[in-house]
Amino acid sequence: MPEQAPERVAWDHVELTVGEVAARSGVAVSALHFYERRGLIASRRTSGNQRRYRRDVLRRVSFIRVSQRVGIPLARIAEALGTLPADRAPNVRDWERLSKAWRTDLDARIEQLERLRDDLTDCIGCGCLSLSRCVLANPHDALGHDGPGPRRLLVDEPE
Repeated sequence: MPEQAPERVAWDHVELTVGEVAARSGVAVSALHFYERRGLIASRRTSGNQRRYRRDVLRRVSFIRVSQRVGIPLARIAEALGTLPADRAPNVRDWERLSKAWRTDLDARIEQLERLRDDLTDCIGCGCLSLSRCVLANPHDALGHDGPGPRRLLVDEPE
C-alpha cells in the first residue's frame, strides 16, 4: 500500500494542534512535549485541556532541529530562544543575531571535525603510545602534560 501524505495544515490556522505541529514540522509528538517541558516552545490549553500552539512555533521547532543537528546543546538553544520576543514571530534579524552568536562555536566544531577527519587514520591523539606513529608524534608522552584525553583532536569549548 502506498504511503499516504500527511494531511496539510491550512495556512490560515492561527493555532495548531500538537498533531498538526508534528505533521508539519516532522517532529514526533513526544519530542514536542519534551521541548515544551524544557521551555523551548509553549502552548495554551483549551477548556478541554488540549494543547494549542501559535503558528510561529513551527519556526522555533525548525530552529531547534537545525541547531541540534549542528551540535548545539539544548541548554544553549533554550538560552537563545529565551532572547526572542514572545509577542511576535521571530524575524530575519532575530535569526541572524542568533546564528552570528553561534558562529565561533560552529567554526570550532568544524575545525575539530576536520582535524578528526584528517588525523584519525594516523593517530587518535591520546598519547597512548600504542600505535607505531605515536612514538614519533608524541615522544615521551609530551601530550600528557596538556591534560587527559585525545589532546590533538580536542578543541576547547568556547565559554
